[in-house]
Amino acid sequence: MSANSEHKKYLKKQKLSTIKVIFSQIIILILFITIWQVLSDKGIINTFLCSSPKKVIETIISLWANNNLLMHVWATLKEILISFGIGTMIGIVFAAFLWWYPFASRVLDPYLTILNSLPKVSLGPIIIIWAGANQNSIILMALLISVISTIISVYVGFKNTNKTSIKLMQSFKSSKFQIFTKVILPSNINTIISSLKINLSMTFVGLLPPVGENLNSNKYCSKYLSHYL
Repeated sequence: MSANSEHKKYLKKQKLSTIKVIFSQIIILILFITIWQVLSDKGIINTFLCSSPKKVIETIISLWANNNLLMHVWATLKEILISFGIGTMIGIVFAAFLWWYPFASRVLDPYLTILNSLPKVSLGPIIIIWAGANQNSIILMALLISVISTIISVYVGFKNTNKTSIKLMQSFKSSKFQIFTKVILPSNINTIISSLKINLSMTFVGLLPPVGENLNSNKYCSKYLSHYL
């Protein structure tokens, strides 16, 4: 059998595998939505707290009919883009700083661990006081939730880069900047991409109810401001 036919067979196998994965994902999604709707109709779950697919669709149709859907989608999308962009930039730059200065990483390591374990949602009232009851408080909440995990995951990748490659560069009298750009960054592309996925999911957690967007609620603001002021 020729190499060309083997290659075609391999590509066909890969394509079939991809189709199976997508099909399985669609089936899981359909099953999830169906079970969700059945549980809602039977009253097994509280639709006030968990809603239902039917109510979600009705709400989307209602918002579209009132020309409010795109406004709400754009408001949330803008918050996601701003939070994700700033969080990613801060995370990668700060991780590079920690790699560049090992003394600073040793000093800041326990503080990063404490900040990462801090329940950010409990800081809601303080964030309102700092940033105000507006979009800024939502973005700040998303950043607090996502940026520390990004810093830690990217820095761990930088720190665990192949030591042999670094020593080889050092033997050729390469500068630290050259080591970082030629070895550290290229070796951690997958780590950075994985951290971006985590950062995006954590940004969603920080922005969407019941976390970030509740900070913009007048009821929420009045409740906590009256307690703390």
